[in-house]
Amino acid sequence: MIVCYARGGGLGHLTRIRAYLHTVHDDEPATILTDSGFAGDPRVLGPHRVLPPAALPSLKPSVLVVDAFPFGIDGELVAMPRAQLAAYPLAVRTALARAVRTVHLARLLRWDAYRSLLPAEPIEFDQTWILEDLHPAHAAHLARTSVACDRLSLSDPPSDSDSSAADGVWLIAHAGPPSEIHDLLAYARECAELERCRPRLMLAAPGRPAGLPGDVEHTDRYPVWPLFAGADRVITAAGFNAVRQMAPWRDKHRMLPFPRRWDDQFTRASRARQW
Repeated sequence: MIVCYARGGGLGHLTRIRAYLHTVHDDEPATILTDSGFAGDPRVLGPHRVLPPAALPSLKPSVLVVDAFPFGIDGELVAMPRAQLAAYPLAVRTALARAVRTVHLARLLRWDAYRSLLPAEPIEFDQTWILEDLHPAHAAHLARTSVACDRLSLSDPPSDSDSSAADGVWLIAHAGPPSEIHDLLAYARECAELERCRPRLMLAAPGRPAGLPGDVEHTDRYPVWPLFAGADRVITAAGFNAVRQMAPWRDKHRMLPFPRRWDDQFTRASRARQW
């Protein structure tokens, strides 16, 4: 059984896990442990089963995939022999049996902040897949605690979405809160003013935010990446998936990084602009 531990409230963890399962496991059915509200959308995880993260101790995975946070989002993931599971306080930590093959998907973190969660017994990963350049101290930690560290380029599952729906528009794509959507919309208008044009604007978001101006079209397409090719400009935050999926069209990508607890969108945006 493949079990993917993907805590986090956003859509990005689920998009990355789905791409990983497609890339590495040829879409073999898996169980996704997540507390994201987006997991209820059948378009997001497709055939894969969804359970809450607290279900982990009751499962018997042959492969455990830990997304993004090697210690868990709150430091809840530690290594522990199977014999000690019964006595371990589940409300404090989720204990992992060392017999399970462990895999980590490593993306950029604000490592100076995140490493404060380092447990006394961090998980030793059998395989760490490095999905983008990391901060040196982060990469060094993973090299010490992984049997193998290798680069991996993710591919998204194929989509039958109409890719022409955004032809010629400036596309604002974001699954974050309405305040950030409005910031991205304002940024798109600023960019258009600098380019001295008045483009048709389209927002791709899970719901239409309150106060969205009447001149902005809305679509809740998922996945949104098929729309990128036809758009004249694509305006996003600097999340991992947006930057990865827009790599073939870097010249028309405009990104506005947002502060996150652990994700380092500002470093990612700076690096992407130098490509």
